[in-house]
Amino acid sequence: MRLAMIGLGKMGGNMSRRLMAGGHEVVVHDRSADAMAALGAEGAEVAGALSELRTRLAAPRVVWIMVPSGDPTQAVVEEIAAILEEGDVVVDGGNSHFPRTVERGDMLAERGIRMVDVGTSGGVWGREGGYSMMVGGADDAVALLQPALETLAPAADKGWGHVGPRGAGHYVKMIHNGIEYGIMQAYAEGFHILDESEYTLDLHQISEIWRHGSVVRSWLLDLIARALNDDASLADLAAYVPDSGEGRWTVQEAIDRNVPAPVITLALQARLRSRVEDSYADRLLSAMRNQFGGHAAKKKEG
Repeated sequence: MRLAMIGLGKMGGNMSRRLMAGGHEVVVHDRSADAMAALGAEGAEVAGALSELRTRLAAPRVVWIMVPSGDPTQAVVEEIAAILEEGDVVVDGGNSHFPRTVERGDMLAERGIRMVDVGTSGGVWGREGGYSMMVGGADDAVALLQPALETLAPAADKGWGHVGPRGAGHYVKMIHNGIEYGIMQAYAEGFHILDESEYTLDLHQISEIWRHGSVVRSWLLDLIARALNDDASLADLAAYVPDSGEGRWTVQEAIDRNVPAPVITLALQARLRSRVEDSYADRLLSAMRNQFGGHAAKKKEG
C-alpha cells in the first residue's frame, strides 16, 4: 500500500524503513530537512510541505502521524484536517491521551475523515523485531490499514490487534506503559539491593543468569544485561528518571475506576522522587526527628 508518515524521529523513521522493506510506498514529511533527506536517500518519497500529501496520495489517503503527544499532535491533526478529504484516514501512532484521541476523532469525523489510534510499543528495536500495536478505530478504517499493520508487526498474525473503537488503542497502550513502570521499578529495586549486598556480586553475570530459564526473564531484563555489560556501575548516568505521561494517566484512570494500583502508583512516585536532589520534605523529616526524639540532624556541608 501507499501511505504517508509524518514525524521521522527514531520511531517514525524506523517504522518508515520497515514499511519500505516490506514493499510499501512511503511518502515522508518532517520539520527536519535532514531527516527527510535521509529517508529519501533510502527510497522514500519526500513531501516538503504537508499540503503536498493531497496530491501525492491517492484516495482514500492514509496519513500516519508519529509526533510527540499533546500540542504537536493537535497541531498536525488540525493542519491535516484542512488538507484531506472525506473517506481519508488519519493514524495517530504516538502516545496520545485517549480522551484527546476521541476528541480529535470527533473533529475529523465532522469532515468525513476517519481516525485510527495505534498504541505502538517496540522502541528503537522495532525496525528489526517488529512493533506491538494496539489498534482502535472503525472496522473499515482498520481494514484499510491492515497491510501496513501486518508489515510493522513481528508477524502478520502476531503482535497487533484491533482492540476496540476509536480511543481504545491508546487506552490499552496507556495501561501497557503503566505496567511497564511497575516492572521496571521492581527490577531497579532488586538490582539495587544486590548492589548493596555484603557479597561482591557481578550484576551483569546475574542478569545473564536470569535471562535464561528464570521466571523473571523478559525483554526488559535483556536490556538490563546489555546496559550492565557496558558499565555495571552506571556511573555516567544521572539518577533522574523522566516520565512521558502514560504512568500518570494510568494512575488517574485507576483512581477514577476505583481500582487499587499500588505498584504502578508507587513506581510513578519513585520516578518523581528521583528528580528531587535537595528535598524540603526530607529536610523537614530530619527536623521532626530532631524535635521529638532529639535525634541528630545532619547539617549541610559548606
